[in-house]
Amino acid sequence: MEKHDENCSCGCCEDEVTVTLSLDNGQDVECAVLVILSSEETGNDYIALLPLDENGEQAGDDVYLYRYIEHADSEPELENIEEDDEYEIAADLFDQWLDEMEFEESTQE
Repeated sequence: MEKHDENCSCGCCEDEVTVTLSLDNGQDVECAVLVILSSEETGNDYIALLPLDENGEQAGDDVYLYRYIEHADSEPELENIEEDDEYEIAADLFDQWLDEMEFEESTQE
């Protein structure tokens, strides 16, 4: 599992990286980028986004997962994950990342 995080050199997860999502209901939601993860199983990258409130604070417990596509000559693209099997793979990758972050925090204390 290749992953992008604060230790990678691509700049994807520098402090306070946010994106604005336009939801199907017309609402715009500002989200913090948590991590971009790569799956060898699907060959796709996935992005985990944390919705923020108007003060830039975490808004609830939801995390949004999307397929993440980088284009060399334009902005990255986010796609909905339509298939349940693929969503489970992305969710498992995110859960593994969370476990690694919790382990690293516990070993630093």
